[in-house]
Amino acid sequence: MRRRSWVGQSSIQKPRVDRRLQLENSLNEFGEKWVLNPGDGAFYGPKIDIQIKDAIGRYHQCATIQLDFQLPIRFNLTYVSHDGDDKKRPVIIHRAILGSVERMIAILTENFGGKWPLWLSPQQVMVVPVGPTCEEYAQQVKEQFHRAGFMADVDVDPGCTLNKKIRNAQLAQYNFILVVGEKEKASDTVNIRTRDNKVHGERTVTETIERLLQLKQSRAKHSEEEF
Repeated sequence: MRRRSWVGQSSIQKPRVDRRLQLENSLNEFGEKWVLNPGDGAFYGPKIDIQIKDAIGRYHQCATIQLDFQLPIRFNLTYVSHDGDDKKRPVIIHRAILGSVERMIAILTENFGGKWPLWLSPQQVMVVPVGPTCEEYAQQVKEQFHRAGFMADVDVDPGCTLNKKIRNAQLAQYNFILVVGEKEKASDTVNIRTRDNKVHGERTVTETIERLLQLKQSRAKHSEEEF
């Protein structure tokens, strides 16, 4: 997923031109590549559009920052400036961080193919007990991850084998599957594997939470590999 920005240049003239230049300066200071799109500005002023390129190369407009000179006039809005002038006309800034939320979610879903990165995933951790005697410990582990801010679940389905539970978690695209048995229960550990069946082995619950928090906060793209 890639993005690009541009300033839409409105046909409205001064003092709107100065505002457009301020938008251009803001983009230059930000440091990302952008292009001017003459004539694309809305009738109420220039704007910054963020376009996102989806998995098959199409561009979609998402976020936007729009300067609005018309509504302050229509509502006769004024403010008192620092020099005491109470007839200053403000500029309204319309800001849409994601644009259309539905469009953004659709682009993200298509881009990741359902394999959400850890920091964005709605299904981050699945705890899988080896047997009924470990289910209480599995629930405790799940609660620890939940309190740490993770989307965590536990599979206690009596109709599934251990391998079936692991496979179900992988098909559901849980980033990490934590298997717990009598050994892990006795040592307060979990046995870690990923949705792509990469096995990281046994770690303490505390160590696992700390590492996943680091990966989550850094917004790592491939947390499963980097663990």
